[in-house]
Amino acid sequence: MQTVVESSNFVPLLIFGGSFLVAVVAIIAGVGQKVLIGRNRERTRQEVAAYVAEGTMTADEGER
Repeated sequence: MQTVVESSNFVPLLIFGGSFLVAVVAIIAGVGQKVLIGRNRERTRQEVAAYVAEGTMTADEGER
C-alpha cells in the first residue's frame, strides 16, 4: 500500500494544492483591498461633509 508521500502523484498534487492556495489568498487580499478603499473613500466624504456643515470649507471647495 502506498501513502500519499510515496505516491508518484505527490508532486502534481503539491503543485496543484500550492497554486490553489496562492489563488485563494490573492482573491481574499483583493477583496480586502477593495473594502478598505471603499471605507476610506466614504470616511473622506463624511469628513468633507462635516467641514462644509461647520463652515470651515465652502461647498465648492468640498466638491474638489
